[in-house]
Amino acid sequence: MLIVSSINVNGLRAAARKDNGFSEWLDATAADVVCLQEVRATLDQLPVEVRNPDGWFATHAPAAVKGRAGVAVYSRVEPESVRIGFGAPEFEDSGRYVEIALPDVVVGSVYVPSGDVGTERQLEKERFMDAFLPYLAELREKAAAAGSEVLVAGDWNIAHQQSDLKNWKGNQKASGFLPGERAWLSRIFDEVGYVDVVRALHPAGPGPYTWWSYRGQAFDNDSGWRIDLQITTPGLAARATSAVVERAASYGERWSDHAPVTVAFAG
Repeated sequence: MLIVSSINVNGLRAAARKDNGFSEWLDATAADVVCLQEVRATLDQLPVEVRNPDGWFATHAPAAVKGRAGVAVYSRVEPESVRIGFGAPEFEDSGRYVEIALPDVVVGSVYVPSGDVGTERQLEKERFMDAFLPYLAELREKAAAAGSEVLVAGDWNIAHQQSDLKNWKGNQKASGFLPGERAWLSRIFDEVGYVDVVRALHPAGPGPYTWWSYRGQAFDNDSGWRIDLQITTPGLAARATSAVVERAASYGERWSDHAPVTVAFAG
């Protein structure tokens, strides 16, 4: 059995300081691998019990710009190798991608830029997408040659289909649900051959949503987006037995605006 959980922590220091927050969640999780996004801290800014928690091998990729992005992977087994970035010079030190190799599986944590239509942020997102797609294809080819599977989890900042966000009609011109962004995800699945594991196990929808704005009553009304995905090679996807979004019981019990996405794979 392999259990992988992914969570955008919305600032790891703040998430760890909260009562029943990230640290308590990590102590309780059954996951073998945990992928983090939006860490927003350098290593020296993280308490040691968060930076290197007991029982875990932690691999961090902070952003060069302080207070932005940042990804990490915590694994109970020591990685055989580690890679930070995916070969695109613009994003090598941007805290957007980190990858570890474990026996028989390569696990990546990705934080796709959020974007904002009509701004440089959207152009940055598009450049990231253009560079990351061929890397995903290359990663799958290399893993197949080595007899390994691939899992890339994280905050993709794109809802793929209408069933992936509550208010899809009102967001058709918003970053995160643009036709080009959705088509890019389709290429990852249809052309490159990855599988959206949660959607494969929950084909009907709507949701399960993974992010809810802090504004208004979005959480209480379950007016969310499913933008935190675990995509895998088909061989690993076929072994997926369960996929759960660990939605907080109430607004006050949230320690991030995202919820952990946890998938179990048979051995």
